Amino acid sequence: MSENDAARDIADVPAVEIINTVAVHLLSAAAVKCGLSEAGEDEIDLAEARKLIVSLAGLITAAAPELGDHHARVLRDGLRSVQLAFREASPFPDAPGQGPGEKYTGPVT
Repeated sequence: MSENDAARDIADVPAVEIINTVAVHLLSAAAVKCGLSEAGEDEIDLAEARKLIVSLAGLITAAAPELGDHHARVLRDGLRSVQLAFREASPFPDAPGQGPGEKYTGPVT
């Protein structure tokens, strides 16, 4: 596949699908880094998870008005799940409202 073919292919994809795809990749990577994969604790890297979760929270918060409630709600649910997983995996949990992405989402409990 040439670069021109790839550019034409992406031109046909609606923005909502691209945003959802990026969000799902961030969500999946964050879940792995929080220890939610089959390897579990062997793959925990909370520093990396924090970066991914903050990025995901920023993307979802910024894109939600464009995505509509149907798409945004599912992404917010996934975000909340990895935020809670991060809190559970952390030996020293952040104060409420200080966890990854909570700057954008508010406190997660």
